[in-house]
Parts: sequence; structure tokens; C-alpha cells
Amino acid sequence: MHYRQRIRALREDRDHTQAEIAKLLHVGQRTYADYELSNTRIPVDSLITLAEFYNVDMNYICGITKEKRCFPPK
Repeated sequence: MHYRQRIRALREDRDHTQAEIAKLLHVGQRTYADYELSNTRIPVDSLITLAEFYNVDMNYICGITKEKRCFPPK
């Protein structure tokens, strides 16, 4: 599974809109939509922010593993 599918599934599972997540990432809604559509690559710092926000491991978001582990504590 590609990260775009994971970030969309995580967002929808928690009933967030693209606009809400875009605000979290300090980007426009269209930019965030492009992340989910793979029209634009999502920056690593945004992936980290999403992993922390959803409390899931980066490996899960990136599609390396199917197991949802918690985001490591700071």
C-alpha cells in the first residue's frame, strides 16, 4: 500500500476533512489533496507530523508494514 492510500484512510477513519489536515500541515487544501492523489510528493516533515498526529509508526504510513505501531515518544 502506498503512503497516499494510508494518509487518506487514516484521515477518513478519524472523520477529518482534507482542509483540517492541510491546516495541521500548514498547506492549502489543494496541496493536501495532491498528496493524497500522488500528484505532489509529501515532504518528510509532513509525514512525521502525520505519524505523530495519528500516533502511528512512519513505517505504517509509508506502507512498509501493515502493523499500526505507536509513534515513538519524544
